[in-house]
Amino acid sequence: MKNPTLLAHFRSFCLQNALRDVEEAITLFAIFGGHGWSVDATQSIDSLIQTKFFDHYRYIHGDITKLTQSNKTHHALLSALAQGDGKEFSAYRRANLSRREGVESAQFLIDAGILREEKSLMKPLDSTLEVPRRFVFVTPWMRFWFAVVSPHYKTIKEGDFSQAQTYWTNIQQNFAEPLYEALIREYIALAWEEKIERIGGYWDTQNTLELLAKTASGSIIAGTFKYAKTKATKSEIAKLQARIAQANIEATTLVLFAKGGFSSELKQLQSPTLRLLSAKHLKALIDTLEPSELLEYTQKKY
Repeated sequence: MKNPTLLAHFRSFCLQNALRDVEEAITLFAIFGGHGWSVDATQSIDSLIQTKFFDHYRYIHGDITKLTQSNKTHHALLSALAQGDGKEFSAYRRANLSRREGVESAQFLIDAGILREEKSLMKPLDSTLEVPRRFVFVTPWMRFWFAVVSPHYKTIKEGDFSQAQTYWTNIQQNFAEPLYEALIREYIALAWEEKIERIGGYWDTQNTLELLAKTASGSIIAGTFKYAKTKATKSEIAKLQARIAQANIEATTLVLFAKGGFSSELKQLQSPTLRLLSAKHLKALIDTLEPSELLEYTQKKY
């Protein structure tokens, strides 16, 4: 398959590694996905990172530099994006790049197939607000590389992995959230009772909605995602409504995803105009996997 979607990568990853627990699958996919690696889920994640990334640092680094032309600007931008929220202006600042340098580097990396760009699905009512693009890594494993491995190359190439390991320990709890965000949208696009014409998110310099979608009939779906282990409460709905009002969006249906589930009070409010989703809903993305969906990857497996 040429230019597989993120969902195609995810389904292939789960098929290849016989993963049936969707939360475990997303956690592993966020680190190793999109490369073609076989991953033994019985091993610890730290052990897998050691054997897949650290032990083969020189080889992977050599292959990546062929794509990036060993350009320090490209590497700085990629690490800034991997460690941040993916929005262009904040990434340019983090990488100490001028806007011109950042724009040129981002375009090179898009053309190289490392990044793709996303735009807010709607423009803000205030036309003076500048809305940045958001850059997303095409394959999850490369996001991990530029978040955890590449910034610590000086010590890693000397065989000292401690700085990278410490950094990973500090960020691993939230690292899979962008993958959850993308896969929740994939689930909604597939499972919604009406055809989804456009789906993405909304953001400006002051506000963010993790989900914004438009159906074939013109209905607007807006939502937010919560990843805490604690149950979401009714207060989350008021917060979501306030963000929607701030963006001047007339939403027909609200969606709340909560990884930790929902309070009994909130469950009672569920209706056709308030949809509550949890991690168990995402299992539908991998319920039926066909052997023909196994992708063939051309990267070296080392």
